[in-house]
Amino acid sequence: MAGAIPEEIVEEVRKSNDIVDIIGEHVQLKKQGRNYFGLCPFHGEKSPSFSVTQEKQIFHCFGCGKGGNVFTFLMELEGISFSQAVQQLAKRSGTDVPAFVTERQDSGQSKEDQTALEANEWVVKLYHNLLRSTKEGKTGHEYLLGRGLTDETIDTFQLGFAPNSKDFTVKFLEGKGYKPQELFHTGLFSADKENKPQDRFRGRVIFPIRNHLGKTVGFGGRTLGGGQEPKYLNSSESELFQKGRMLFNFDLARNEIRKSGQVVVFEGYNDVIAAYQAGVRNGVATLGTSLTDTQAKLLKRYAEQVVICYDGDKAGFEASYRALQILQKTGNHVRIAMLRDGLDPDDYIRENGAEKFKRSVIDAALTAMSFKMHYLKRDFNLSIEGDRLQYVEKVLDEIAQIESSVEREHYLRELSNAMDLSVETLTADLEPRLRKRESKRTVQRTANPPVQKQQTRHYEKKMPTAYQTAEKQLLAHMLRTAAIADKVQEELGASFITEQIQVAATHLYAFYEEGHDADVSQFVSTLSDPALQQLIIQTAMLPVTEDISDQEIGDYIRTIKREQVNKTDVSQLLAQQRQAEQENDPIRAAQIAMKIMEIRRTLKSSL
Repeated sequence: MAGAIPEEIVEEVRKSNDIVDIIGEHVQLKKQGRNYFGLCPFHGEKSPSFSVTQEKQIFHCFGCGKGGNVFTFLMELEGISFSQAVQQLAKRSGTDVPAFVTERQDSGQSKEDQTALEANEWVVKLYHNLLRSTKEGKTGHEYLLGRGLTDETIDTFQLGFAPNSKDFTVKFLEGKGYKPQELFHTGLFSADKENKPQDRFRGRVIFPIRNHLGKTVGFGGRTLGGGQEPKYLNSSESELFQKGRMLFNFDLARNEIRKSGQVVVFEGYNDVIAAYQAGVRNGVATLGTSLTDTQAKLLKRYAEQVVICYDGDKAGFEASYRALQILQKTGNHVRIAMLRDGLDPDDYIRENGAEKFKRSVIDAALTAMSFKMHYLKRDFNLSIEGDRLQYVEKVLDEIAQIESSVEREHYLRELSNAMDLSVETLTADLEPRLRKRESKRTVQRTANPPVQKQQTRHYEKKMPTAYQTAEKQLLAHMLRTAAIADKVQEELGASFITEQIQVAATHLYAFYEEGHDADVSQFVSTLSDPALQQLIIQTAMLPVTEDISDQEIGDYIRTIKREQVNKTDVSQLLAQQRQAEQENDPIRAAQIAMKIMEIRRTLKSSL
């Protein structure tokens, strides 16, 4: 698995990065006993089945079966190669990695995408330098300062300026040895009448758009007036830049989101940047599109609570409701920060200051239900009796979807006060809705039994035999202690019955013979077969007795040897039975069949 990267480098990097810390940056983990648990980032679930063990430096999901060490986690989560995972963790821990490793092209990306990322980094530096240090960028710099941004913030986000020229960036990249005609997919260029590349962003302030790894995959540009349209322009969609799968500033905000358990979703770049400067460091923004299911699922993995903070106009109000529906469908806990008088977050911060923004907008965000009650009013004239009654019915429909009885009572009282109706009357109208909801769920449960229960029944039908249990338990103890592996190797060798465990044991013997100590995380890194890696992780997570006696080890070994003898006897008898049938001797064939049945009956009763 390690390929050309020296094992000692891999080990130094692995030991310098605690798996709980790394996974904790992506998954909310809570300690239960000796392990940590959270919601699996690889499949949707409501109950935590994702386990991380600090002692063994491995993870395993009991739901989807994925598992591995710290390298495996990053490879699976971020779709990167092993060498990329090593490099990323080495950078994080300050471990020196030789140049020949960092220069490898084993990146999981095409050469075309590699070239695009390199070109993008050069352009980021070019545009930022133009903004900060040249006369050409003075207009853009003054615009940003006029928006209340400091040079420190401008530098943090590497904001830039693209000059109003058709070929400035084209010539710059040509001077760096690139071929602009091969970089159309970067979104930096558009085609002129002769299908030649020309600068896409001209006369605009530039916002580099980075992926979760901090790599610039696209750009956003804002006009500085002069009738240039559109006001905001993004890079075109590509393999690297997919707006519906990304969030602006996610790379910088991720750690703060994890620490606070909260993420604030804005509509635009300027809002995120202004909020960041104001001390709200957990803000992200969609990229000119409505919030998508993919983005909602990404937020669910990192934050306990999502705060929607869109513009305070009608369009922002409507967009907030749409985003709320998507987020709730994905299982997010949502609040909505309300801005009045048509202000956007950027304007509000400049007019009222950072502290008031945090205190009066973010911290005062409405609950999802309070926002829905406010939102539903838009369709009704509450001074008209008929509209008032329809509004109450709509709100009761929403309250009926709330799981907590305490919350339901809270909003019933709120509705009671607002509409001058008794709580008892509203409760009476709510009850049929609750019964209907429960009845519908009962029908759904009957028609679609929970996957977990189906799996339980499946395993009940296929309970492991005595020898299978013995093999798994032996392998689990061998992974924990080299001395037990030595004893098993001496008495059993690789003569396990299950083929995968034979292979695993052979690799483990070799691992210990090379002088390694018992270390599941390190052992997994030496295996190239994903199925074998999963077997090792699953086995290592088995609950086993720490101080196992020689007698118990001996019992496991005898169970396996007994099964080997029985299987050998049956195999020989089956061969004799086939021979008797070929020789047209049905009496002898029947006698042999009886012996086989007896052996199998004896074997079954001994299990």
